[in-house]
Parts: sequence; structure tokens; C-alpha cells
Amino acid sequence: MNAQTLIIVLLVVAVVFGLGVVVVNRRRVAPPSTDTKAPEIRSAPPRIEPPIIEVRDAEPVLVEHDVESVVGSVVDSVVEPVVEPVVEERAPSFRERMSKAAAAMAGVLGGVRSRQSIGNDTWDDLEEALLRADVGIGVTTALLDGLRERVKSKSIQTPDELIAALAADMSSRLLGADRSLRFDESLAVSGQVNVWLFVGVNGVGKTTSIGKVAAQQVAAGRSVILAAGDTFRAAAAEQLGTWADRSGAELVRGAEGGDPSSVIYDGVQRANAKGVSLVLGDTAGRLQNKSNLMEELRKVRRVASKEPGVVTEVLLVIDATTGQNGLAQAREFTDAAGVTGVVLTKLDGSAKGGIVFAIETELGLPVKLVGLGETIADLVVFDPNEFVGALLDLS
Repeated sequence: MNAQTLIIVLLVVAVVFGLGVVVVNRRRVAPPSTDTKAPEIRSAPPRIEPPIIEVRDAEPVLVEHDVESVVGSVVDSVVEPVVEPVVEERAPSFRERMSKAAAAMAGVLGGVRSRQSIGNDTWDDLEEALLRADVGIGVTTALLDGLRERVKSKSIQTPDELIAALAADMSSRLLGADRSLRFDESLAVSGQVNVWLFVGVNGVGKTTSIGKVAAQQVAAGRSVILAAGDTFRAAAAEQLGTWADRSGAELVRGAEGGDPSSVIYDGVQRANAKGVSLVLGDTAGRLQNKSNLMEELRKVRRVASKEPGVVTEVLLVIDATTGQNGLAQAREFTDAAGVTGVVLTKLDGSAKGGIVFAIETELGLPVKLVGLGETIADLVVFDPNEFVGALLDLS
């Protein structure tokens, strides 16, 4: 290639290169926008530097206090709670619970006290009051005859002295009897069991009395078995079972209409096997006729006395409201079962508490327990002085 040709080629290359540069520059320029609305541009919020806080160590502030004064002020600021005093309900006394019996004699005795002297009317009033209380004609006559002699001898001169002397004579007739429930502690050593039998007609509170005695004996630390010997009355065994649950005693019962003696015997045998110290035996209170009942009680007494049983009490339960009828019952049951003492129920609701004198003086049977209410604690040991004081309304 000659020099002329080379020059031409170089010129062509230069021209092409120049055109390329122009084209490239034109493409880099953006075309004008047809949108007239400018785009929204959100700028970042300016950065706020947190203030620099200089923290200095605080100087400890020491506050001196008198410890005793502070404690004292706190104690003084405590409000003491108001404690209401415990008011214990006072159980009514023996005399208060015999208010009905006292009311029966109160009117007559009030008339005697209101008189200035002792005359025939005085004796008539006293006799009426004693008979109304069911003391009985025999005891009443003996009491008043003795008082008449003392009035004649001038040892008694006023109505008040007469009533005081009557109370003393009535109490003296009831003193000296053994009213404890006999329990032989030595029987357990010899492998024997104390047995207490309860006898009486239906409806006098016999089963309830057994339950209350059981509760009291368990509370005294003795182990007790209740033998439901009244097999002719279905409710009796159920009632005795309820008392067993309440008192913590054990119940032994038989088939309805079964042999009462067998139930008592089973109770004694179970007590001996378990080391129980006392058996309380319920008995029938009614059979086809009186002779059958008394014969059944004789049998129960014999069976209960067989080894290892020892009958230490036979308690006749009498309703105080029956009055002199209770005396006839006492005679019959004593002959059949060898009664050793009396439980007089419902004395709080009776105006005929004087039956106590007939039972004790004519039959020689001590009244050991009296019922003065519904609770277990209302079956109490008979107290002659309290009884006479309540009967004559002595303050």
C-alpha cells in the first residue's frame, strides 16, 4: 500500500471515530419528561443526638434515729383489736329445770307462808301440796304427823319454820342411799365383764337412757358394747345403733323377733373377746302379756349372769310423769329382774316428782339418775337436797 492510500484510510477511521463519539454523547442525555408532576421525595429525618448527661455519684445522706423512739412510735400507732369477752352460756341448775314441779306447789306453799300462824288450814294446804306432787299418802301422812308433834312441843312456831322443817325431813328420808353406778374394776383382771341391764315398759325413755349412759361411760374412759335385747321392737335396735355411733360404743344386735337373751349373751361374749369392760343391755318392754314379759326378763337376767358376765346393775327406767303408776311398775320389775336402782326420766317436765319418795321409802330402791332434758349432759346423778329444794321452791 502506498502512502496516499494509507493517509486516506487513516482519515476515514478518524471520521468514523468522531461520529461514534457524538452518537454516544447524545444517548446519554435523558429525554424530557412528559409528566408535569414532580416526584415526591422524602428525606430522612435529621439525626438527633441524645444529650449527654453527666451523672455524679450522690453523697449518702446519713439520718440518725433513736431506734427505741421509732419502735415505740410504731407500736403506739398499732390499733389494738377490740376483743369481745366470751360469754359462756350457764347451764340451768337442777332447781331451774324442775320449775314445773315447783310451780305445782308454789301456790299452796305461798298461801302457807303468808299466814301469821300455823292452823288447821296450814295442815290441809301442806297435805294437798304433797299429794299433788305425788309424794304418796303413806309418806305424806308420816311427814305431817312428825311435824304436828314438833308444833305441839313449840319447837316449830311459824309457817316459815314449818316449811323449813318439812324440807329437812324430806331430805333426810332420801339421804344415805348409794346412788353410784356399780362397776367392779377387778372383773377385767379375772377375765369377766360388767353387765348393766335396763328394764322398763315401752315409751319411758329406756333406749335413750341407755344411749346417754353409754356416752357418759365412754367419756369416762371405759369401753362399751350396747346389746340390743329389745328384739320385738324394730325401731329399738335402730335407735340404739344411732346412739352407738354418737357415743363411740359398739353395737351387737340380733334378728328381729329373735331371742333377747341370745343377744345379751352374744354381747357379753364379744366384750370378753375384745377386752371391753362394760355391756349395756336393752330389754323388751312389752310382750303378749305381762306374765310373758316378766318371765322373759328373768331369763335375760340368768343368761347375762353366765360366765364371763357379771350383772352389777339392773336399772329400772320410769317416766316421772306417770306418778304412782311408776310405783306399781317398780314392784313388778323388781320381783322379776332384781332391780338395783331407778332412772327417773322426764323429771323436768313433770309435776309428779314426788314419786321419788314412794320408790325409795316403800321399795328401798335408790333413784340413781334423773333426766332433766334432751341432751346427754341432762341425765344426771340424783341429788336429794337439790330435788327437795326445787320441789318446795326454796331459795
